[in-house]
Amino acid sequence: MNNFTFCNPTKIIFGRGMIARLAREIPADKKIMVTFGGGSVRRNGVYEQVTAALAGRDYIEFWGIEPNPKVETLRCAVEQCRAEGVDFLLAVGGGSVLDGTKLIASAVHYDGDAWELTLTGRAKGRVLPFASVMTLPATGSEMNNGAVISNATTAEKYAFYTTYPQFSILDPGVTFSLPPYQVACGIADSFVHVIEQYLTATGVSPLMDRWSEGIMQTLVEVAPKVRENQNDYDAMATYMLSATMALNGFVAMGVEQDWATHMIGHELTALHGLTHGHTLVIVLPALMDVMREQKGAKICQMGERVFGITEGSTEERIDRTIEATEAFFRSLGLTTRLSDEGIGEETIAEIERRFTKRSVGLGERGNIDGKVARKILEKAL
Repeated sequence: MNNFTFCNPTKIIFGRGMIARLAREIPADKKIMVTFGGGSVRRNGVYEQVTAALAGRDYIEFWGIEPNPKVETLRCAVEQCRAEGVDFLLAVGGGSVLDGTKLIASAVHYDGDAWELTLTGRAKGRVLPFASVMTLPATGSEMNNGAVISNATTAEKYAFYTTYPQFSILDPGVTFSLPPYQVACGIADSFVHVIEQYLTATGVSPLMDRWSEGIMQTLVEVAPKVRENQNDYDAMATYMLSATMALNGFVAMGVEQDWATHMIGHELTALHGLTHGHTLVIVLPALMDVMREQKGAKICQMGERVFGITEGSTEERIDRTIEATEAFFRSLGLTTRLSDEGIGEETIAEIERRFTKRSVGLGERGNIDGKVARKILEKAL
């Protein structure tokens, strides 16, 4: 096991009716900005619960943070925070709303443009405190310090890191009305988050391996229940907590990480607007295939422990595990090929060009460059 330092200060408040706890969790003297997405919280009752909990408090609202939050929108929120003296942010929505809020919190007291922070990858100086009410399980943003920010002008999308949410409220009941496609992408996103921290080398940390495999097994088992009945509170609760546990740093302790699937997927989103979780199910099986020599032992371990694949030669087990992974994604109702989404050679060439220009070296060994990314995307056609 590798050396590591771990600290996760986020308080998780989980269960039915917990949105009412907002009033006691945010200090009474704070001027609050509540950030929202496109308006689904008005339809699922979350907005009513949040405003009831904040009755009598000094707060303003900012609406319109998009999926794959755009820096162009976030700049407006930053200016409003500065103008009105906001000193606490509350994100209400899915991971994109919270991701955008993380950049807002980091940019309010930054002497420069918010996109400059995104390009550096890290917050600098004072960051406003922030918290969340999570309505879409997927990103794990509710219990980590990461965000992903887009730039519509340049068609770019990058990861950014700041402080952690002070607290996050997770009520599975608010997920019942989510569109099935969003739920499918959320399950896939959660699964691949685990993969990025797991599918590297064998024998590094048996404890982290078992923890990761447990989350993956749980997602595979609960997915059909969620697909059949989104009003199943226990199933949605299991999915919601799995999404949080997939990316709160717990399964990453002392192990190598990959994240190439995400980085390639970000380019597909930036260029085509394809939902983040959907990009991952297209890229991952192809990446597993292209990187089979390097990752073969771990793929076989995953096949045995997650999908029960124990027979055949090493190559046959690798093939069957990749097939089982793709079949799981298809069982969610998601397409798993670039051609299914009308994406072809022009996009592959552009991603290769971008990675080569940036001298990108992805993966746990830094050996996925533009040429290897091309091979992965060609395998995903």
